[in-house]
Amino acid sequence: MEINFLVSEKDKLEVELDNLTVAELLRDMLWKDESVTLSAWKRDHPSKNPILVLHTKGKDAKKVLLATIEKIQELNSEMISQIKKAK
Repeated sequence: MEINFLVSEKDKLEVELDNLTVAELLRDMLWKDESVTLSAWKRDHPSKNPILVLHTKGKDAKKVLLATIEKIQELNSEMISQIKKAK
């Protein structure tokens, strides 16, 4: 997966991703953090990559993004474990 930081400020990020599904998952999960004031993705054209837009208040945007990715990894690990137990 390719990631390109277009804007990287303390409280603002714009990150170009090569996967719309990941952008949507991150957008949704980021809203669970109370410091997030804007979590959205945009795409200039259907043939272009999505850009995740994140604005925070009181927390470093990169740290919030990283914590959200770690939470997604934890949820995935739990799901994998439950599926393996179901066999």
